[in-house]
Amino acid sequence: MAEPKLLDYMGREIDMGALRQEHSGPSVVGVRSILTTHPASRITPQRLGRILREAETPGAGSSEEYVELAEEMEERDLHYLGVLNTRKRQVAQIGVMVEPASDNADDVRDAEFVQSFFERDGFEDELTDILDAVGKGYSATEIDWETSERQWMPRRLVWRLPQWFDFDRDSGERLLLRQDDGWGELPAYKFVVHIAKVKSGIPIRGGLARAIAWGWLFKNYTLKDWARFVEAYGHPIRLGKFPPNSDPADKAVLYRAVRNVAADAAAIIPEGMDIEFVDDTTVRGRAEIFDRFVAYIDSRISIAVLGQTLTTEQGDRGSQSLGNVHNLVRGDIERSDARQLAATLRRDLVIPMITLNHGPREAYPRIRIERETTTDLEQLTSSVKDLVPLGLPVRIDEVLARLGLKKPGDNDDVLRPAASGPADHPDDDGDTPRSTSLARATNSADDDELEQVMEAIDADAWRTLAAPLIEPILERAQGDPETFLDDLAAIYPDLDADALTERLARVIFVADVWGRLQSTRS
Repeated sequence: MAEPKLLDYMGREIDMGALRQEHSGPSVVGVRSILTTHPASRITPQRLGRILREAETPGAGSSEEYVELAEEMEERDLHYLGVLNTRKRQVAQIGVMVEPASDNADDVRDAEFVQSFFERDGFEDELTDILDAVGKGYSATEIDWETSERQWMPRRLVWRLPQWFDFDRDSGERLLLRQDDGWGELPAYKFVVHIAKVKSGIPIRGGLARAIAWGWLFKNYTLKDWARFVEAYGHPIRLGKFPPNSDPADKAVLYRAVRNVAADAAAIIPEGMDIEFVDDTTVRGRAEIFDRFVAYIDSRISIAVLGQTLTTEQGDRGSQSLGNVHNLVRGDIERSDARQLAATLRRDLVIPMITLNHGPREAYPRIRIERETTTDLEQLTSSVKDLVPLGLPVRIDEVLARLGLKKPGDNDDVLRPAASGPADHPDDDGDTPRSTSLARATNSADDDELEQVMEAIDADAWRTLAAPLIEPILERAQGDPETFLDDLAAIYPDLDADALTERLARVIFVADVWGRLQSTRS
């Protein structure tokens, strides 16, 4: 009987031979070149509008100029580069945790296998590359599989230029690869395709670059105008004065001196001539227009990328010190990026790794990328101390995890409270005992608790409670031994044990609570 075929989440058959080959590498003479057209170098409002419109209708490389422009936007705008990298790296640095699908041994082994890959060097940088989709809307990372140790293990995740990919014309959601003979499907289990859903819509319109493009364009024009303004008005006006009877040669000397005095900071002129510097204060006021407009665009970019501006700009209602109270990226945005990334890693990396090495599973490990919340240790310990004596079951490993501690092994040194008695002494081998005392203290019950327990176990009280149960049996024991068992069977339904049962329940409850209190105090 033939083995069942391995299929990916789209129902495509896994081609083992294709997994060992490179599919999206660059080529010098082929269709995948690392050279770009640099659309930002000659950008105009008309050209930008055309680029965005073409990208809206995916297929046949219509989004190539758009993703190239998105790349240049990051390179040309330092503010956009900074906030975008902050958003990507903040998620990439959280850390990826793998949770088993169940407590089954195979599921636990699967989770440990994947976790070991996530903890290797360089994985954080690969996550940052995958998150390139935040700006452009999508990213494609090719998996370089390594099989030398009789297992399928990703050697590295290789980021590929987004202009080598495009979406299908029908749905605009299925990513295709540029090939020599056209556009082809991505082989199953060979790519990590991340779609960043910053906004609703088709993937090519879901990245930040599209929303920021117009603001970036206007800011680019403003910076150019500002540079021209500084060049023209950055120095005060130099006014040369010459006597009425000066000849043209003297005037030419004075003119050259006026022109050079700002650049060279030195000049010579004939006697009788002078140079006056006119500082127009109104020019400074006009310069502030450029500054305010650029700051406004930057603040809008910060809101789009980070969700807030306090940590990047110091405005009228905020300051850097106030911004430090918050995360660099707003929490809801970070959590959304992390959930999308976790889903992509599980679909395109975790499931292939487990399927190729251990076979198909009914359930696969879950991926969790989330920032651990700060635990109030005082509140946690107080709650456990108060609720456990009341019968609340609490797992030790969960408490240890909240405290940031690991469960000690059999041979680990552990800290324990010391019981009252002689001080610790080395054992026969001269070694200090494994249990180290932190304090010498005895814990005793309160007088009220002791009195309650002693009252519950008073001997006379027990005799009174047991009388309705024991006395009928003793009476029958005085009779004929041969009929004793029959007599017991006859009186058994009428024996009264209600009072004794109630008192036993009370004693057990008091003893349990008292014991738990003593354990929490130790």
